[in-house]
Amino acid sequence: MPRTLCIANQKGGVGKTTTAVNLAAGFARAGLRTLVIDLDPQCNATGALGGKPSARHPLLSTEPLSTHVLETDIRDLFLLPGCRSFQDVNLLEHGEVEQSEILQRNIETGTSSFDSVLIDCPPSLGQLTRAALASSSEVLMPIQCEYFAMEGAAQMIQAIKQCIDQTEGRLKIGGVLLTMYDISLELTHEVDNEVREFFGDFVFDTVIPRDVAIAEAPSFGQSVLDYAPRSRGSRAYIELCMEVLDRD
Repeated sequence: MPRTLCIANQKGGVGKTTTAVNLAAGFARAGLRTLVIDLDPQCNATGALGGKPSARHPLLSTEPLSTHVLETDIRDLFLLPGCRSFQDVNLLEHGEVEQSEILQRNIETGTSSFDSVLIDCPPSLGQLTRAALASSSEVLMPIQCEYFAMEGAAQMIQAIKQCIDQTEGRLKIGGVLLTMYDISLELTHEVDNEVREFFGDFVFDTVIPRDVAIAEAPSFGQSVLDYAPRSRGSRAYIELCMEVLDRD
């Protein structure tokens, strides 16, 4: 079975998609056959990897998942595109338990040919995120270095604990990642201290800096590793990739 990482936080704008795309690119560069699953109806991960949203969500299809997987410009990196269809998003988010179980089963049975799977979740604790958590081996939670960084963290941790219980311990906390890190701001250091005090060793040593290259890369359908390989953001995500792999 692949190592499946769920990138989740109920807050928006914390770097979930950016982390999913760039960490996946790092895995692929390390020679791991890697799949990004776009579960966010905004489909930003799909666009960031040069793909287009599907008319229907592949996870609701009766066809094998492999028929919907797209190759990217990065060797060993593949994409399961998201969907903006209100009908499909509504089914995925508000469907009955059976629908959630179908989604979970499709993730688990359709990804066996990959070494690593990264699931980009929407900014919520709805059915999409919960199904992704239940289908994953670990969860990685990005936290932005801002005033309300810890807002909702307790709810997110509670949801993770519930999934850990439901999966009989198969799901684990893979790590907490500080993003949009500006070393020149006192607030950044305050948030850093608060997050590390709360989460302890779960917090990665690597932090992701504020870097224009990270923001620009998706508009070119590229990871920052390919768009600006010498940038601070690229170096940070390479270091994060190494740290995540070391935690395996």
